[in-house]
Amino acid sequence: MWGKKNAMAFSNNHTLISRGTKVVGDLHFTGDLQIEGHVCGNIMAESGNDAKLVVAEKGVVEGEIRVPMVIINGNVHGNVHSSKHVELASKAVVEGNVHYQLIEMVKGAQVNGSLVYSGPSSAQKGAETPKASERLKTSEDADDKGSKSFSVNT
Repeated sequence: MWGKKNAMAFSNNHTLISRGTKVVGDLHFTGDLQIEGHVCGNIMAESGNDAKLVVAEKGVVEGEIRVPMVIINGNVHGNVHSSKHVELASKAVVEGNVHYQLIEMVKGAQVNGSLVYSGPSSAQKGAETPKASERLKTSEDADDKGSKSFSVNT
């Protein structure tokens, strides 16, 4: 019984770069990577579509990010490439272009660069790509006196 629980508990790969830690160099990972410290280098997920990167509120990345799923609530100085999903939380600051297939952006997030739609993955290339006007819809929130919220549909 104990062996079965331990096997399940350690079956996923989780890596943490904690506060006060600085990593200089490129990171290649599988599974989940959470950055609360500082990374000076590119971050790339190894083959497979299950990798997820989380840049926490105090986390800093100086380099390019290439992962299927990324959640940013800290600072990124470089381009972000995601083949699945990008989430920009309220304290996210990205100094670079964000390449996405699906994006969520919360009020307060900043992108000092371009948002670039990357289209469907190779498995979905047979499906028709919607027009930009169909993917990006803007709605005005009456309670926030003219602030805009965006939802992107792919």
